[in-house]
Amino acid sequence: MASSKRELPMPVIGPKERHFKLSAVAALLIPMVRLMFHVKARNVDRLPKKGAYVLVSNHVTNVDALAIAYFVYVILKRAPHFLTKEGLFHVPVLGKILLTAGQIPVYRTGKRNDEPLKAAHAYLNAGHTIAIFPEGTLTRNPDLWPMRGKTGAIRLALESNVPVYPVAHWGSEKILPQYGNKFRPGFWKPVQVVVGNEIDLSKFRKPQLSPAEVYEATELVMHKITELVEELRGEKSSGELWDPVKAGQAVTGNFKKASK
Repeated sequence: MASSKRELPMPVIGPKERHFKLSAVAALLIPMVRLMFHVKARNVDRLPKKGAYVLVSNHVTNVDALAIAYFVYVILKRAPHFLTKEGLFHVPVLGKILLTAGQIPVYRTGKRNDEPLKAAHAYLNAGHTIAIFPEGTLTRNPDLWPMRGKTGAIRLALESNVPVYPVAHWGSEKILPQYGNKFRPGFWKPVQVVVGNEIDLSKFRKPQLSPAEVYEATELVMHKITELVEELRGEKSSGELWDPVKAGQAVTGNFKKASK
């Protein structure tokens, strides 16, 4: 059945990674972010200073994208590009700001994501970075550990033949609880970010991958992210990736509200 959703425009890729329009958006957002929390990063030297790669990170709360975008733009001096849920692009003003800043709208249901994937490939082919939360939504793990990932992010990296680097953050849950409405900003509140070494996906870099191999590669990525979260939290996870389907949780939207 054809979808009734209108097509969303894709971002335009210019000759420069950091351009005037992006700088204008950053000039507005950076002071706001600095009032909300303080990003502290370590092991930044593990990332290439130029060239294409995919950053994969854990997803705890709705301010995570701001923290990672700040990390990419201010600390790495790169342009942050995210695969972002389509609903935000329908919000007046916000949608135009996201497109101007180079964010890529993706459809959750009812429509193929061919055009968004083309845009993501184009960014990587142009030597840009793409930041992805492979879980696809906020973690459903009761203790906020990373859960099982979706395969799209890894397919993108493998098809583009670019490196994949894990990044973990911790502290955003103190600013805005997971699906909570008690916003507690503070410029003194740290959001810690740590960068891992490039994930070795060499065994998966071949023309034909089975669904099982793509799933295996995705699990490897999520475990590498989890190891970094363990480092930040100073504790060990269970070692198993939480599966919301097995737990009977909604896999999209506010699963806490859906369970009531």
